Amino acid sequence: MVDIIILCVFAFSAGLIDAAVGGGGLIQIPALFNVLPTAQPAALLGTNKVAAACGTAFAARSFVRKVVINWSLVIPAASSAFVMSFFGAATVSFVPQSVIRPAVLVLIVLMAIYTFWKKDFGALHKPMHIGTKEKLLAIIIGGAIGFYDGLFGPGTGSFLIVLFIRCFAFDFLHASASAKLVNIATNVAALMFFIPTGNVLYLIAIPMAAFNILGALTGTWLAVHKGVPFVRALFLVLLLILIGKLSYDLFV
Repeated sequence: MVDIIILCVFAFSAGLIDAAVGGGGLIQIPALFNVLPTAQPAALLGTNKVAAACGTAFAARSFVRKVVINWSLVIPAASSAFVMSFFGAATVSFVPQSVIRPAVLVLIVLMAIYTFWKKDFGALHKPMHIGTKEKLLAIIIGGAIGFYDGLFGPGTGSFLIVLFIRCFAFDFLHASASAKLVNIATNVAALMFFIPTGNVLYLIAIPMAAFNILGALTGTWLAVHKGVPFVRALFLVLLLILIGKLSYDLFV
């Protein structure tokens, strides 16, 4: 019971952060592995995914009610992400993590520098006209991020936010809302593997899901009511944490 209470606290924090700027897995996955060190890794990842998927779904639901979603971009991106996440998961054993980690670390450092240096990045929401070219770009972005999420995972939401801002001129709030909808697709794809194979600890996953949902609702409320400056600042904090985590894994 004590372990479940501790994990629920982490699940709430993960849901809050993930709803606003992504990156909830940075909080929830290490918590599961530290609190339940004797459990099978696949079962812990499946348990995490159940809780995260529930929180993401409720966050997306709240965003849809309060933020105008550009469905002509989100639907192609989400569909592509869903399909490509399978291929990413299938190639995990063929691509060494020692190759992925340094590349991802460099990309996230560049993202943090660019976001901090360019003060107006993600400050204005002036979405471009959506034509065939933009929809094709959304499919490519969704597919690439979906593949990465299946292959490695950390920073998926952050990459989506930056790409939605850079490629389609969204602000941080609309980019975060759109990223949540794409994340739903990758979460569903992962659950289609974890649930049938029995890799979910339901006695832990269900209470964690409830608290992840509460955190997600809180994070969405903060993002909508505090606005773009708050989300931008939180995004930069998350990138710094992600840089620290990947650097520690890589060098220590």
